[in-house]
Amino acid sequence: MNSFKDHFKDHFSDRSDAYLRYRPTYPPALFAWLADTAPGRRRAWDCATGSGQAAVALADHFDAVVATDASARQLAHAMAHPKVAYRVARAEASGLDDASCDLVTVAQAIHWFDLDTFAAEAARVLAPGGAIAAWTYKRLLVDAAVDAVLDELYGPVLGSYWPPERTHVQDGYVRIALPFPEITPPAFTMTARWDLDRLLAYLRTWSSATRCLAATGRDMVAEFAPALAAAWGPDPGPRTITWPFVLRVWRPDA
Repeated sequence: MNSFKDHFKDHFSDRSDAYLRYRPTYPPALFAWLADTAPGRRRAWDCATGSGQAAVALADHFDAVVATDASARQLAHAMAHPKVAYRVARAEASGLDDASCDLVTVAQAIHWFDLDTFAAEAARVLAPGGAIAAWTYKRLLVDAAVDAVLDELYGPVLGSYWPPERTHVQDGYVRIALPFPEITPPAFTMTARWDLDRLLAYLRTWSSATRCLAATGRDMVAEFAPALAAAWGPDPGPRTITWPFVLRVWRPDA
């Protein structure tokens, strides 16, 4: 777990544009359910917003969305939306008013936070009855042949280049805990139809691939591309990609 006093660990700003273009999108049903869970639709706060993907989706359901990120470089590439206000701020110190938000969301990022400090900040910012929702998705799945190649790339080849906090993602956030009553959400499915080139572009957004390239000069995604192509089959066209999706929801004053 990061300490709030530590220097912000920015693993993503050097590829903000690629992160925006090639990361998968979250299921629309997720945001509709979150809006129904909130006590009102006045304002949502999206923490560690990155490219703003979750913030823009929330804007379909809330009057206003405040989207914060510790990285100004990430926000420079964020998706513009008239109902989304972007601010440079850490999740542990948002600068938002007390009881000013009906929902707090964290997409694929709570594992970077100082959880105790963030929990106190989220509880302060939430209106009565408000909820905190944090979600993540594990390593993608295609089929047995492609998955076997990805297993090798993800673990033995790039494993030492993943930040240690990544273990929370692969564990499905089972060790993430906030000191509040938890809600059991419905299950959501996260899928996409991608061709092989799109998959390779996504793999290059992995922080481990970027760190390996910087440390060794080797583009391991390019080196594994022939093996992935062989596993993909003779038609490089779109196939269904699935990400195991995990959602945790807390209500501080329940």
